[in-house]
Amino acid sequence: MGTIKLTIAYEGTEFSGYQRQAQGERTVQGELEKALQRLTGQVPKLIAAGRTDAGVHAKGQVVSFTSTARIPVDRWPAALNANLPPDIIVYQAEAVPSSFHARYSAKTKTYQYIVSRRRWPDLFLRRFSYHYPYALNVAKIREAAAALVGEHDFKGFAAAGSPVVTTVRRLERVAVEEVGEELYFTLTGNGFLYKMVRNIVGTLLLVGSGKAEPTLVREILDRGDRRAAGPTAPPQGLTLMSVEY
Repeated sequence: MGTIKLTIAYEGTEFSGYQRQAQGERTVQGELEKALQRLTGQVPKLIAAGRTDAGVHAKGQVVSFTSTARIPVDRWPAALNANLPPDIIVYQAEAVPSSFHARYSAKTKTYQYIVSRRRWPDLFLRRFSYHYPYALNVAKIREAAAALVGEHDFKGFAAAGSPVVTTVRRLERVAVEEVGEELYFTLTGNGFLYKMVRNIVGTLLLVGSGKAEPTLVREILDRGDRRAAGPTAPPQGLTLMSVEY
């Protein structure tokens, strides 16, 4: 039995998230399991680096599983892609030690959130960005974002519904870049809480619109009160870019 590590991408628009759902909703995990069953006659236990929500995308999601199938490791991507729907692509397969765990072996993950500031929605960005056609003070957004870097208790930026041992996480990078009329938020950290990135972006937009001061981010970190943070930004702007091991 060997352990296989897959690097995959998917457009999350038509999925009810990565994780298999109790009511049989369409999920990334469910489609991967169907493809693997067609190939091997078995449904292995899939372990993902992160369980993205409904509507959230991935360019560099990592999934691991063990298999007894006699398929050369370099053939897994082609074999799986031939059995997967067009909104999931397997880019790479690697043989890894049995101790490898897609989630617990990860050192950092990088997420990106795109905000489109165009007057009218861009038809070719609408599934991958949040249309926000309002004036934003980017300097104030960057000032607020700087307080997020480092190790903090991010309880105030977490949504309810996902029990964790600790809400302390370390963000190594929080970048805010202007690319044309789009604003790119890129966050790299050792872990992320449920809806943490979307709650952070919603709060930074609150600051950028002038409805709150940059000091709000530090206050939320200190108080741990989700009610003090901004609204949760919608899912379509978020993409899991990469996982580092």
